Amino acid sequence: IGKRTQSCNIIALHCFRLNSSPENDPYKTLGVSKSASQTEIKKAYKHLAREWHPDKNKDPGAEDMFIKITKSYEILSNEERRANFDRYGQMEDNQAFGHSQQQGYRSSFHNSFYFDESFFHFPKSRDFADSKYLLHHAQFNSDVLPDSYRRPYLIKVTSDWCFACIHIEPVWRESVQELEPLGVGIGIVDMGYERRLASQLGAHRTPSILGVVNGRFTFFHQAVVRENLRQFIEDLLPQRMVEKVTDKNYQSFLNGWQSENKPSVLLFDQVPIFPLMYKLTAFAFRDYVRFGYVDQGEKYNTPLLRRFNINTHAPTMLLFKEDTEKPADIIQARGMKRQIMEEFVSNNKFLRVPRLVNQQLFDELCPVKQFHRRRKYCVLLITGEDQAFVPGNEAFLQFATANSKEVLRFAYVYQRQQQPLCQALLQNHAVLSPQVVILERRSPAGKVMYRSVIGGWNGSEEDKHRLYEQLELLQRDPAYLTSDATLPELNNEMAPMFLIQWMNTAYDYFLQIYDDILYSNWREMMPILSLIFSALFILFGTVIIQAFSESGEDKPQKAKPRERPKAEEDDSSRPTTSSRPPKKDFVEVTELTDITYTSNLVKLRPGHINIVLVLSEASKNALLRKFAKEVFSFSGTQTLHFSFLNADKHRQWMPALLALTLDSAQGHSDDEESSDHTGYVLALNGYKKYFCLFRPVFTGDDASEASATRSRSHSREDGSGSRRASSRATSLEVHHKLDRLGLWMERLMEGTLTRLRVHAWPSLDPAHGSAES
Repeated sequence: IGKRTQSCNIIALHCFRLNSSPENDPYKTLGVSKSASQTEIKKAYKHLAREWHPDKNKDPGAEDMFIKITKSYEILSNEERRANFDRYGQMEDNQAFGHSQQQGYRSSFHNSFYFDESFFHFPKSRDFADSKYLLHHAQFNSDVLPDSYRRPYLIKVTSDWCFACIHIEPVWRESVQELEPLGVGIGIVDMGYERRLASQLGAHRTPSILGVVNGRFTFFHQAVVRENLRQFIEDLLPQRMVEKVTDKNYQSFLNGWQSENKPSVLLFDQVPIFPLMYKLTAFAFRDYVRFGYVDQGEKYNTPLLRRFNINTHAPTMLLFKEDTEKPADIIQARGMKRQIMEEFVSNNKFLRVPRLVNQQLFDELCPVKQFHRRRKYCVLLITGEDQAFVPGNEAFLQFATANSKEVLRFAYVYQRQQQPLCQALLQNHAVLSPQVVILERRSPAGKVMYRSVIGGWNGSEEDKHRLYEQLELLQRDPAYLTSDATLPELNNEMAPMFLIQWMNTAYDYFLQIYDDILYSNWREMMPILSLIFSALFILFGTVIIQAFSESGEDKPQKAKPRERPKAEEDDSSRPTTSSRPPKKDFVEVTELTDITYTSNLVKLRPGHINIVLVLSEASKNALLRKFAKEVFSFSGTQTLHFSFLNADKHRQWMPALLALTLDSAQGHSDDEESSDHTGYVLALNGYKKYFCLFRPVFTGDDASEASATRSRSHSREDGSGSRRASSRATSLEVHHKLDRLGLWMERLMEGTLTRLRVHAWPSLDPAHGSAES
């Protein structure tokens, strides 16, 4: 075995040296230097290809030389292959020998040596006939992808020494011979050299067959049979491109030109199903023409065949424009070829007088002036959509039909649909009657030379004669167009709604996900699955957190609704059942009672603060209105609650709270001795057992009077004196007690207020002592 292996290595080495001769050098074959640019290489290839093409050169070795030239160009036109050859001297059709027994030979064989295919006679998955279908990454993105919006592509992904590819090769060749004449694009991707392109296509194994339509990739997963490949191409095409037409609906089909602004094509044939070639033609011209199919074998279509005098022995195509009774063009042939069909449709892409509905149509109807071509002028009718404009529009169509010339293009536009265009041509003048404008485009940026026809357009014989004379003058003297303007881009009247675009995109994604799941293409599925699971995780996480927070908010506030009858005694006091931001333009204030005291203070949740206003029955209305006004801007904070305490009902609570203050000896003796605490505001943190105190400060004109009243009220020590002092307080005095509450609230939110701590909160009922130990 060792001797045989050594002999094979020697033979292979000899063959490698033969293959590395100058005859296999692509630079020598094309006659260029190693520093030649791509332009020089391409120029040399074109020259040699014309010289050695087998159809022109009758030399017996012309075919082999042509293949050799093509192969050399494939290597040097691809930067990756060219660099590979410059480094290793490796030709495309020769592969590395493989694994050598000796370590020293392994690298040398892999990088520099390859065997002669004619010596070993190993089968290859690709031959020279496939060279014209080979795709490169740049070529695919610049040519194939844009062209896939006009015709479908069938692409095979293969590699050298792919034995499974050899098995499908006969079927592939038959399918190519059948589908390519119909208009299907064919491509072959060599995964060994175009890994970047294969990765873009999503092909990770060989052989793979996929279709490309409208820039979207779809893999073929059925048995590789010619019928399946043909059906695969038909399924790739959009549905409803061809409408089935009968004697009952042909009139409505032909009248569709008014709404869709397109000519209509009818194909008459004996086949009950739509021919694939006709579908491919409809796909290529779907933006310009409407397609219908009539089955001649159906008996109910006989009146339709008689109406248009159709010969049933050969396929017939009729093309209709504005006149639905008489076809504008007709073609009939037994062997209808794709080139004939496409040329027939291409020559009749537009109506006689089409409506300008988008910029693309305007660019094709009115091309920019080219110096080396004959001038083309656009005769544009600016009209309306109402029924009153119909006679004038029909007269303009008759004039265009009678004066059809190669240099003239007739079109019309609705002023309401294309206001920017009409304003630019009419110079912002309001026009009540239709106008005719003759223009010539001078640059792609929108610059035009134009002239308005004097007198407008009503469709009378005088209008037709006037327009005819001006067109004759224009053809004799191009300087007749004296006005210039820059036209804006036209509105796309046929653009689908955003919702429809979104639904179509979602449908494409759904089909892609379904296809990937069905055929377990997990490499392509991973990004989409990752995105879906991330979104679901965030969604459910948010719902769960919100559910727990809502349950926590509701538990300590179950008793709040019971106190509504007490709070509703006054319109200014509104009970609250939630700490969420208010949805209305008022502040909800809850009264502190024996029922709500525990939940609103003693067991208040951590981080929450209750703002409590101390008031009396006499000052209740005035203080609550002022209190709501001052704290309204802070009511959106979820951690703040607002309450009021009636000092007449719980007169001992404030003195008891101040007596429990840890810092009461340091400057709060006046608060403890005072028996009138009306207008005091407390910020109570029930969880941490501290509060901040706001004392009334007078800023109004009655400050001196209020001060005297306050001193008199402080001189009273019993409860009856306090009530008398409160009753003497005027409404103005009470109103001014909370003048600086807003500033105090800002300092509270900043955390700069002095915090007074207590061991326990006093009870509202003096008989029960403290509310908590």
